[in-house]
Amino acid sequence: MLGDKQFDVVVDGKTITIATGGFAEQAGGAVTVRQGDTLLLATATMSRTTREGINFFPLTIDYEERMYAGGKIPGSFFRREGRPPETAILIDRLTDRPLRPLFPKDMRNDVQVIIYSLSSDGETPIDVLAILGASAALTISDVPFDGPVGSIRVGRNPEGEFIFNPSYQEAASNGLDLRMAGRRDAIMMVECNADELDEQTIVSALEAGHDEMMALIEVQEKMREELGKAKRDYPPFAPEPEVEQAIAEWGEEKIKELANATHDKAGFYSAMDAFVEEATEALEEQKSSDVRDVLWSKVKGAVRERVLSGGTRLDGRDPGDLRPLDVQVDLSPRAHGSGLFKRGETQVLTLATLGTPRERQELDILAPVEQKRYMHHYNFPPFSTGETKFLRGASRREIGHGVLAERALLPVMPSQDEFPYTMRLVSEVLSSNGSTSMASVCGSTIALLDTGVPIKAPVAGIAMGLISDGERNAILTDIQGVEDQLGDMDFKVAGTREGITALQMDIKIKGVTSQLMSDALAQALEARLTILDKIAEVIPEPRKEMKPHAPRMTVIKIDPQKIGAVIGPGGKVIRGIQDETGARIDIEDDGTIYIASTDGEGAKAALEMVERLIEEAVVGRIYTGKVVRTTDFGAFVEILPNKDGLVHISQLAPERIEKVEDVARVGEEITVMVTAIDPAGKIRLSRTAVLEGWTLDEAIERDRPPKRNSQRRGRPRRDNRSR
Repeated sequence: MLGDKQFDVVVDGKTITIATGGFAEQAGGAVTVRQGDTLLLATATMSRTTREGINFFPLTIDYEERMYAGGKIPGSFFRREGRPPETAILIDRLTDRPLRPLFPKDMRNDVQVIIYSLSSDGETPIDVLAILGASAALTISDVPFDGPVGSIRVGRNPEGEFIFNPSYQEAASNGLDLRMAGRRDAIMMVECNADELDEQTIVSALEAGHDEMMALIEVQEKMREELGKAKRDYPPFAPEPEVEQAIAEWGEEKIKELANATHDKAGFYSAMDAFVEEATEALEEQKSSDVRDVLWSKVKGAVRERVLSGGTRLDGRDPGDLRPLDVQVDLSPRAHGSGLFKRGETQVLTLATLGTPRERQELDILAPVEQKRYMHHYNFPPFSTGETKFLRGASRREIGHGVLAERALLPVMPSQDEFPYTMRLVSEVLSSNGSTSMASVCGSTIALLDTGVPIKAPVAGIAMGLISDGERNAILTDIQGVEDQLGDMDFKVAGTREGITALQMDIKIKGVTSQLMSDALAQALEARLTILDKIAEVIPEPRKEMKPHAPRMTVIKIDPQKIGAVIGPGGKVIRGIQDETGARIDIEDDGTIYIASTDGEGAKAALEMVERLIEEAVVGRIYTGKVVRTTDFGAFVEILPNKDGLVHISQLAPERIEKVEDVARVGEEITVMVTAIDPAGKIRLSRTAVLEGWTLDEAIERDRPPKRNSQRRGRPRRDNRSR
């Protein structure tokens, strides 16, 4: 393991080793983190200069997933890592959330954390180790950072007891996969997938996880004491003191008036733009950017005070109020399902598509997941906020929101045995004013119901906010965009009537208590039930019939040894069936065959053709087949696809015939009975048995080989007895 200084900590019987020293020496701080055979390298570095002209802290988290860590060669054409997969982007975002609030607010130097996967054992999840590695690297580095942060995964064992840092397999099998990070006195980040667990179980898991992560915080504090570098100075970003004084003297009453008025989104931002322009002209001797920043800070403080002192929110709502809701279904004539969900000025249209198993997403990642049959994609176009920008593909935010909605719905999705389709949902944000990700959850539920997918229960999502001054707290239901910008927390909660399916928490302060989270979850439950009631008014359950243009799926199971007969040489047979019937056919290695078609007759024809390909000849059964070859002693008749048998010349007709071709020419169809199948699979047929109406026993008796007459010369006389 890299590093000549090693520190061990045990979490739930698993040893985590953090090491540093002797590698990546030019980075501000560098550590390796190991659990089992999973090993990560994390580095943290700060630029030496301040980035000018920005009003935010430029932090970048980059997790680089290297396929060599799992002993794999990348599957791309170039055989090297390209664009980061979704899993890497999610780890970037997961790591960013608990770290960002702990940097100085007035710092504008770039800070970059880079994490490499050096080894992956396929059992140990990488994400919470990445947070731990990033925190440890920052803690011992020269970068100003108010850490350390502990990070941990909480799952459950089959008895329902909490376990910590479980394997992939353990985390997926018992209904809870909770990732969290925090400091000694507060929780910083939560992300959770759950199988409809109640709020109290989630709170108990958070409390247990916070207690367990203390050892991870203590080991980092020990590293800082023994090895930590002195923190570097930086030029603080702050407006000149006289700007604040000038604005206070010029516009204190105007700020209060603006902050205490009732606004919608457009009205508030228009009022702010006009206010900034007025102040800039009135205070022309001051730097315009300083005037803007101070004004925003003061309005933010006034709006927060309005809420904390018991007043209404910017749009006039009380803290627990939802905005008006609207639900519509069946909006696209050709999509297999569609649903529109609107909450205030946030509006999301979700469209569903059903496909065959071959349309599953194949994954080339380190996690032990090879494919997905349910995908959720989220698009956030610039017109949704009244802006313009280049369209450059899915951003990290779009990928993260899509996966959050996907995870929220995954616990209620039917199994492949119940519903053998591949499912893709796409949420198009048409208008945005707060929590489009949770609106996507609601829109997706509506689209799934409209499609006819037999989900176990509808799911709804709501975003909760927080305004806190350390002593007073106001929890806000259904936050709009301004409240996200001016508030301290964005806590997304999704679930059914029975319990929670997904959580995600972002905060801007240095942590929240489990009691605050408990209160937020209770308030979110009320809102979730209201939304579910609204959805039920419009579409209470999945449609009984799918749309006419949605594919119908027929599933059959065959002996895996017969797969080759269905596929044919080079795929010729299966392509021919698809071309002739218009159906799509997928075959799994275990012999499961999926036949999909929007045309019922086409699906039926394809099924019959497949069944004939795998059908076995049955002794005593009558078949109509085509003569494929003739010889002096009989005709070979194809009674099933690629399966023929011999009709001996003595069994071609009741009367004696001189030549086979007299009654059976190549290409002609004749009707025959199967009279015998030998151990090698050779089939004996009789045409005479059909013509004479014999039973199987009669056919067998009259098809016995004739006795040879030693007195005759030449060919033995055929026995053509018919009666």
